[in-house]
Amino acid sequence: MRNKIIIGLCIAAVVCSCGETGNKAEEVRIEKAKELEQWKAALRVGVTPTMDCLPVFIVKDSVPYDTTRLDLRLRIYNSHLDCDTALARGGVKGSATELVRAERLQRTGTALTYPISTDLRWRLVANKKARLKDISQFSDKMIAMTRFSMTDFLTEEVKAKAKLKYPLYKVQVNDVITRLGMILGNEMDAAWMTEPQATIALSQGHDIVEGCPIDSLAMGVIAFRHADMTTERDEEQIDEFIKAYDKACTLIEKNGIAHYSDIIRKYMGVTQNIIGKLPRQKYDKAHSPYPADLEAARRRLIKTKK
Repeated sequence: MRNKIIIGLCIAAVVCSCGETGNKAEEVRIEKAKELEQWKAALRVGVTPTMDCLPVFIVKDSVPYDTTRLDLRLRIYNSHLDCDTALARGGVKGSATELVRAERLQRTGTALTYPISTDLRWRLVANKKARLKDISQFSDKMIAMTRFSMTDFLTEEVKAKAKLKYPLYKVQVNDVITRLGMILGNEMDAAWMTEPQATIALSQGHDIVEGCPIDSLAMGVIAFRHADMTTERDEEQIDEFIKAYDKACTLIEKNGIAHYSDIIRKYMGVTQNIIGKLPRQKYDKAHSPYPADLEAARRRLIKTKK
């Protein structure tokens, strides 16, 4: 009789345990489904570890905004190509990129809008061991760049302007950190860089190439997918993001970039010494690209297809 009681208690314990396990599994499933819905609804923005994205980083970490109107989630990539891929596939709803690449996305079927123009600019940095001071010295040399981008077009301009005796070789290196590493490691003759990567290279004794084409147009943008701007909630989040972005630009103008050293170190991985050497950069409040910028990007996209 005693054995029967013990067996019965064991069976009851197993049944209760299974019930508790089942309840916990259901709770986990419900929680994951809730998190997925929140992720889908959030404003996911792709960014790169570069200074043109500083206002976005400040929005995320330092600018108060209405969290009931905006759920901002940043996805950090090391190249515009990766940002653009995520944008095309819906992994992000918006992305920091540049107009030549953004216009190419549009032509391949991803409809975009550009509410924010950024002051994204490149400098051609030459490896100090290559001893390249001027574009006329680039015969039989390699330049790291990204295809179908502003850096692709700038490389073509260098070739045309320098009238080289021997070919200049374009090497596709999309990752801005890898591109910097190849210069620091003496694996590449030259590379197109934006900030802070250009200043890091210069601090190690590498050189800015003279005679490069200087772009007076603003080619940087933060682009958003039309497909993710179809509801009132979508529009509300974009509006709140732009308001916060404008606040960040005002704060940078007022306080200077050094005031945001902690944020720059956090997202870009640079030292205080590098931050102190960064050149001044413009951070205008949100506005769409000017027609001249758009037209220039479209012309350049056509030329880079050759």
